[in-house]
Amino acid sequence: MSRLDRWTERAARGVARRTSRRSFLARFGMVLAGGAALPLLPVARGAASGDATGMTAADARAAAPKELIDGPQGDPTSCEYWRHCAIDGFLCSCCGGTQTACPPGTEMSPVTWIGTCRNPGDGRDYVVSYNDCCGKSLCGRCFCNRNEGERPMYYPFRNNDINWCMGSESQIYNCSTAIVIGVALEEQPEK
Repeated sequence: MSRLDRWTERAARGVARRTSRRSFLARFGMVLAGGAALPLLPVARGAASGDATGMTAADARAAAPKELIDGPQGDPTSCEYWRHCAIDGFLCSCCGGTQTACPPGTEMSPVTWIGTCRNPGDGRDYVVSYNDCCGKSLCGRCFCNRNEGERPMYYPFRNNDINWCMGSESQIYNCSTAIVIGVALEEQPEK
């Protein structure tokens, strides 16, 4: 019998002596409950069809005319453009893509961070999703680092200092998009 077999046997017997079936079932139940809670994470909530008010992302986009969202309120290749209030990275509009599309040869990461930016064209706040485009080396043009509304790292969906390419096939960062998800809803006072 090889050393690895003897070591594995001793380790398995040691675990069997120290644990009971009941403790194994308790730990297994905790793992199952934790797995069931995974869809509750902030990243997964972004894919939901609606929010607590019943307003879907499509409804929110329809609430604001496209010409106000994309209008003449600035240059999309500038850091001062209203959508870029919480961006950190190279602008895809300078790298062969657009505000809402990745450059050719890259893919959009399915995980994202969000910000709420005020559009000077209509004075309303909009929720903006910042998606990284991954698959090519750094673009190197139009770098912006604006941190309005950024939270510490323990609020990852509100922090822009993370490589968000971790959810895509390639984890090589290229640039970032700024996609308007919808109109930000005003907070309702507690009753």
